Amino acid sequence: MAIDQQTTGSTSGSGSGRIMKTADSVFHELTRTMCPECKDIINGEIHLTNGKVVLRKRCPAGCNDGKQWEVLISPDIEGYLDLQRYNKPGTIPLEFSTEIKDGCPYDCGLCPDHKQHACLVLIEVNTACDLACPTCFANAGPGYNIDMDDCERMLDTFVRTEAEPEAVQFSGGEPTLHPQLFDFMKLAKAKGVRHVMVNTNGLRIARDPEWAKEFAALNPTVYFQFDGLRDETYIALRGEPLLKQKLEVLDRLAEFDLNTILVAAIERDVNEDEIPAIIKFGLEHPAVRAVMFQPVMHTGRHLKFDPMNRVTIPEVIERIDAGMDGVFVKSDFVPVPCCHPSCQSVTYSYIDEEGGVVPLPRIVDVDEYLDYITNRTFPDLAGEVREALEGLWSSSATPGGNKLADDFCAACADLGLFDGESKAIAKRIFSISIKDFQDPYTFDIKKLMKCCVEIATPDGRLIPFCAYNNVGYREEVREEMMKQRARERFSRIEASNLLDKRSGKNGKGVRKNED
Repeated sequence: MAIDQQTTGSTSGSGSGRIMKTADSVFHELTRTMCPECKDIINGEIHLTNGKVVLRKRCPAGCNDGKQWEVLISPDIEGYLDLQRYNKPGTIPLEFSTEIKDGCPYDCGLCPDHKQHACLVLIEVNTACDLACPTCFANAGPGYNIDMDDCERMLDTFVRTEAEPEAVQFSGGEPTLHPQLFDFMKLAKAKGVRHVMVNTNGLRIARDPEWAKEFAALNPTVYFQFDGLRDETYIALRGEPLLKQKLEVLDRLAEFDLNTILVAAIERDVNEDEIPAIIKFGLEHPAVRAVMFQPVMHTGRHLKFDPMNRVTIPEVIERIDAGMDGVFVKSDFVPVPCCHPSCQSVTYSYIDEEGGVVPLPRIVDVDEYLDYITNRTFPDLAGEVREALEGLWSSSATPGGNKLADDFCAACADLGLFDGESKAIAKRIFSISIKDFQDPYTFDIKKLMKCCVEIATPDGRLIPFCAYNNVGYREEVREEMMKQRARERFSRIEASNLLDKRSGKNGKGVRKNED
């Protein structure tokens, strides 16, 4: 049976009176994606239509009433097609933790099919949180805490695969609630991890001064949840008016001289208009070394949304260009080449003594060095400059760190612009990143296979972030850890009861009457 195609144009047939119709889009490529309802891995098609890049997919199981999903990937066709210039060859891990059995994304750990090493590893120390955010990809709530043995296994996996691990981020839940967080941070340093970050809502830093002092003494980089400058934004995304507490946290972080990254979740019709204001605020605040914008990933808990009206990296850059009065413009942003280049874009700038902001791409032709297609036949073109820029345009780059300052200076070495200690220069470097994590709607296997941000699991695996949060690994780990903790509690109770019997107690510390 012939099925008519949905179309917009037409072409006359010869003599039959029938009309062949022209498709409404250009079919660009086939990929493997996810059904947002049943979470099965299915085929997806990338199409170019009406100036946009969209992902179209239909679940063979009949989900979505048998209808096709259409998801916005990019509002900029030309920019999307240009991204491949920045697709850097991957670096293979020293070891893999799992074998190829069922195919991507079901063998994660990393498996030998993965195309990139781990630039950054996240260790989720707990599931508990002191907020109940309407937007939370981790679906934080009651669950489990890891212990020192778990943490050591996770770190050992990272060290084993990387030899010289660059950056670990402790996350949750809310990691500042874990009673052993300081021990975990010290252990990471002892294992040779260069940079230790803590991903936090900051509330404990504000309410517990003595704890905050001990935290600051360990000198972590603070990955600080900061969604905007209006209470309405926090009510929508976090369920509470938190602006006053957030500002108090930042002032305390400045007192401690802790390098801080403002991390803003950006959601449609909530705070996309605040993007320039957040940058301007960050430039002025003494604690802030960087701003990270994260368009909301619609997994876990999230607000109702339209997949064709989601916030994207190109939109965030356009809003920066329009709202920053030339301080930052569209051409200042360059895709990060270690992951898939559509996943993250970054720019760096130097703040001079008069407060002037000089974006790095205006003094160094970053495009020339990070264009891996045009310049692939000239491997020695970039030398030390390319190596320095690759260090900056990496998911492991840590704002405020000495290595970042060294790479920044090396990139500009031929210009002789900077002279001084790395630590002093690092305080004057300000970066802006936009990171677009995948959800069940935008999920794309080719991006996943080059992911360089991994979540360590207590059983010794490193799972790509977007697989962990979409494929079922998060739920698997939470269930297993809760069972394990329940078994441990039962074993302690059994051991206690046995001791009570041997000592003649009734379980409440009272000796039984032997009469």
